[in-house]
Amino acid sequence: MTTHRTIAELAAALDPLRLGSEIGLVPTMGALHVGHRALVEAARSECDAVVASIFVNPAQFGPREDFERYPRDEAQDARLAAEWGVDHLFVPPFEELYPQGFQTWVEVEGLSGALEGAARPGHFRAVATVCLKLFNIARPRRAYFGQKDAQQAAVVERAVRDLNLSLEIRVVPTVRDEDGLALSSRNAYLSAEERQAALALPRALAAGAEAHRHGEEAAPAARSVLAEEPLLDPDYVEVARLNGRKYLLAAVRAGGTRLIDNVVLEGET
Repeated sequence: MTTHRTIAELAAALDPLRLGSEIGLVPTMGALHVGHRALVEAARSECDAVVASIFVNPAQFGPREDFERYPRDEAQDARLAAEWGVDHLFVPPFEELYPQGFQTWVEVEGLSGALEGAARPGHFRAVATVCLKLFNIARPRRAYFGQKDAQQAAVVERAVRDLNLSLEIRVVPTVRDEDGLALSSRNAYLSAEERQAALALPRALAAGAEAHRHGEEAAPAARSVLAEEPLLDPDYVEVARLNGRKYLLAAVRAGGTRLIDNVVLEGET
């Protein structure tokens, strides 16, 4: 595996591969875990070369969010990426992706306005912008995202479709710990008590999905489960249709940690 810091370095490595080879891209913010491994393995199974990026994008963090304390361990991330089969690791500094004078942003209307978009104004503008920059830099045939961030994946899918980019977006099923909690880099923030309380989130989504299967409303069933856990403070529990798939989505706070999760109610996964 080769690590690249600049766009020029990555281009020099990838340009010889473009004729006759398919490139897969796994965009990440680092703090890699088994959920990221599933993305890399999906890319590895479908592509000739796998590029993973690590960039903690400051533009997608709000003023009171966790940018400064977001987990960072480049050496560990590089070790895992190499172990999982990444061929090229792109770790650009801030100035490489946001050079002085940068002022162009990608706004996906509609999809970006509710749920996470309402809770985190400007978040999806930053996500769409940095993802499209990465797509233009790496020029992959496919890019891989996790279902846990379903709205993010839907925003990126819509941007790719609307702007006629020649790549496929692959959404890989959520990877969960043995106790059912969706894997997330932010799980490291949780105390033992908070982590135990957080298990009410996947239980609530499962209850909502079960209610839906029986013709009942999913969101109220999920909210009733969350209401039984006093250490969780729900931001939202909603049913939404994102690019043809119907989801039950939820965001909760456990202490100072915000967690999101979802289940697909209708549509292919």
